Amino acid sequence: MTRIDWSLAKAPSLEDFQALADAAYAALSEEFRTLCEGLVIHIDDFPDEETLDDMECETEFDLLGLFRGRGLAQRGASVQTGEFPNMVWLYRRPILDYWSEHDETLGAIVTHVLVHEIGHHFGFSDEDMEGIEAAAER
Repeated sequence: MTRIDWSLAKAPSLEDFQALADAAYAALSEEFRTLCEGLVIHIDDFPDEETLDDMECETEFDLLGLFRGRGLAQRGASVQTGEFPNMVWLYRRPILDYWSEHDETLGAIVTHVLVHEIGHHFGFSDEDMEGIEAAAER
């Protein structure tokens, strides 16, 4: 077993998280990504106060990610002028906190949160999303 030298390691930055999220998204099936055409992935340390209130969070660590937008079924054939693109927010600090308490890789957690935020919005079951995640890991 190769040991990792953690003595010089730093927590992943917002830019590092963006790279993880972009790689996770790119690894998803083309069929799944087509549902999210134009999706914007945004990384923040924490949700803003309005989001915390809207989601009825007790602490800023309660929310790992959030989807905002409209799926293809809700959009119809065209996007309205001035309509924002579908967006997923991933929250770095809550994800890092979750990672520290679980035996999963950071990449797997980022993929999981990304798939679940998108998948719940499109009405996928947990079983569907597990299959999407498993296919991305291949």
